[in-house]
Amino acid sequence: MLTWKEVISFSVKGNPTPDRRVEKTENEWRAELTPGQFRITRQKGTESPHTGALCSIYDEGQYNCICCNTPLFDSTIKFDSGSGWPSFTQPIKENAIKYKRDTAFGMVRVEVMCNTCEAHLGHIFPDGPEPSGLRYCINSESMQLEQKINIK
Repeated sequence: MLTWKEVISFSVKGNPTPDRRVEKTENEWRAELTPGQFRITRQKGTESPHTGALCSIYDEGQYNCICCNTPLFDSTIKFDSGSGWPSFTQPIKENAIKYKRDTAFGMVRVEVMCNTCEAHLGHIFPDGPEPSGLRYCINSESMQLEQKINIK
């Protein structure tokens, strides 16, 4: 289980190596993504709070990167943070997420990106629930839910 101390260490000393890399040109990303997805994932945008399609969905499954389909988060660790963005306590794998110190807008935060394609996802904060205490605050436009189908 990742801790805030490890997240800070990754953001300063380097991130875990991803399982694979996906690199495309800006024009290739533009052709594949909607304007909203492109603005958020490739231009480091953000959604207005409480507007994302995945904010209030708690279906079983995994949340994958909208750009490269890399699994990022499992639905079992999603929680309602009240922040207005989908929130998670841990990534699906330690090397799924890339961490970068972000000093934009006069704040010091830690940006989270897909470690495979470097899509901007959102930010992480140390105010989540136990046991990790982490809150990955993620834009809905940066993910897609791959629902688990229960066959009975």
